[in-house]
Amino acid sequence: MKEEDYSKSIEVFSGSPWEAEIIKGLLESNNIRCVIKDGIMGTLAPYIAPSVSVLVIEEEYEAATELIRNRAEKDSD
Repeated sequence: MKEEDYSKSIEVFSGSPWEAEIIKGLLESNNIRCVIKDGIMGTLAPYIAPSVSVLVIEEEYEAATELIRNRAEKDSD
């Protein structure tokens, strides 16, 4: 399996550690590879890093934002 280069990654979500885990699960279940930035600090010391980010590679940015947008619309109904 090819290792992804996240050096040129783009943030698609920022929020609490538990919300980021939900978004990460949503993306991964749709075959979009992603990583959580500051996830360990957000879990170990949420007062230091109360917000964490979900990052994707540039090529998957559009698909990821569309999935997140669709999830948000379903949640608001």
